[in-house]
Amino acid sequence: MLLLLSSHVADAQVSTVTAPLKKVPVAITDLAVDNLDNLYLLTTTDQLKKYNAEGDSVSAYNNVRRYGKLHAIDVTNPLKLLLFYKDFSTIVILDRQLTARTAIELRRKNILQAGAIGLSYDNNIWLFDEYDNKLKKINEEGTVLQETPDLRTVFGFALQPQQIIDNNNTVYLYDSKQGVFLFDHYGTFRKKVGITGWQRIAVFDKYIYGIDANAAFNNYNTATLLTDQRKLPAALHGTYNYLVANNKLFAWTRDSLHIYTYPF
Repeated sequence: MLLLLSSHVADAQVSTVTAPLKKVPVAITDLAVDNLDNLYLLTTTDQLKKYNAEGDSVSAYNNVRRYGKLHAIDVTNPLKLLLFYKDFSTIVILDRQLTARTAIELRRKNILQAGAIGLSYDNNIWLFDEYDNKLKKINEEGTVLQETPDLRTVFGFALQPQQIIDNNNTVYLYDSKQGVFLFDHYGTFRKKVGITGWQRIAVFDKYIYGIDANAAFNNYNTATLLTDQRKLPAALHGTYNYLVANNKLFAWTRDSLHIYTYPF
């Protein structure tokens, strides 16, 4: 799917990411990076391994498959990691040593079809319940602290967000087919940004970042409605997964991880 932006967006400025930092021969299926540059690698043998900014192995979590396939990792707070098991509607909370603190079985809390989760600014948890199409905030006990109305009554269609990001006093719901929906911390809808087809998004300050289906790196300024596009190195085109964090671009297949510096 091609990158779609609001009709107010100006023509993209095109440049190239050309600063390779390192290539690591490692067999992984997913990764996450926190704000301290700690790297969390989900290996092909179902271990979650943590490495510090110097590249030293710090700890590991070996019970990844307890609730089935791990769907997403949220490392917004390095002291409180969230592991989301979508198929079993379960969230596991780990501490900074990757020791399990608790597990929230959402269906037991009458949250029947959680589709995405994300840490909130106050260390609670945002989630989107696809069953009643509501954005909800829960605590560690699974108690619902607040929720929106059924958003089908607001938009006229059902959302199916893949990501929830709480950043800069805004909650971002990213539905790769519908766009990015911005809410305030009270769950009030603010606006929609027509970005679709990006593999995943990242948010820094007023910018939304992501890789589109043509292996181009894009950022969108929510204040000016302008976009900037940078082509990825040809060597990274193909079957790569991508993540943007801390002025770096991470690209990986099942046998190698490439890390590039990126001038934000």
